[in-house]
Amino acid sequence: MEPIEGKAYMEQNKRSRGMKERHYWEEWTGRIYTSVCVVFLVAVIVSIVYFVASKGVATFVVNGVSLQEFFFGTKWSPDGEPKSFGALPFITGSFAVTVLAALIASPLSLCAALFMTEIVPKSGKRILQPAIELLSGIPSVVYGFVGLTVIVPLLRDVFGGQGIGILAGCLVLSVMILPTITSIMADALSSLPGGLRESSYALGATRWQTIARVIIPTLLPALLTGIILGMARAFGEALAVQMVIGNAPHIPKSLLESASTLTSVITLSMGNTAMGSVHNNALWSMALVLLLMTFIFVLLVRLLERRNRI
Repeated sequence: MEPIEGKAYMEQNKRSRGMKERHYWEEWTGRIYTSVCVVFLVAVIVSIVYFVASKGVATFVVNGVSLQEFFFGTKWSPDGEPKSFGALPFITGSFAVTVLAALIASPLSLCAALFMTEIVPKSGKRILQPAIELLSGIPSVVYGFVGLTVIVPLLRDVFGGQGIGILAGCLVLSVMILPTITSIMADALSSLPGGLRESSYALGATRWQTIARVIIPTLLPALLTGIILGMARAFGEALAVQMVIGNAPHIPKSLLESASTLTSVITLSMGNTAMGSVHNNALWSMALVLLLMTFIFVLLVRLLERRNRI
């Protein structure tokens, strides 16, 4: 019996060493693969930033366009004499539609998230969440086409004029960013510890008092994170806004006037310019502004997440 038991022990020990060796190589293979993917991702991001920055800075370094003219000039005439590269109308249009869309979508998103998580959690998520996910999957060109055929004629009948302009653009964008803000807010509300709600109810607070004085103040940084991410998407949207905003290179004086955004002028003009020309470099400068605004949005999100952890 002893030789048999010793042989079985040796075989078991051998299998154990084989499994350890196999797991060792599997772990190292996973580490190498992950490291290669991370290095590749970092290299792609750095390459994109370098390419956009080099093209965008060339407008001021090589072509001699002043920063004051670009950021504060109100005349955009790249083919005229003299040439003008004032991007302030496009920057103003981008900020206008983004801020107004966030102001419209944020209260609706908060109400939808509260409905799903606090009022009727089971039926709300079963009915409302699929509808929100469906909205997030619709292509932007469909939003633009609906805005062009529904919102623009409605604004024309109600307010007069052509119907295209800042108001039409922000209405289309508000519907587009609604699923993003709602999903993030709903996830934040779902992650709230149940003890806070129960403690509030135990002290005699009603449901609405608990929502207004406990839940929303506690999760305010996370809720603001959803709004900022929605604004980041709205700021970089091109096609849907381009179809309804009018694409006029001037600063609008009312919400019903035509305007233009950074993304719309880039998409409309980039294919008609020669690489390395002043006009082309000015468009890359606008792309650089969009990239810097994206970094600012990400920085704000990180700051809010840090505050939320504290």
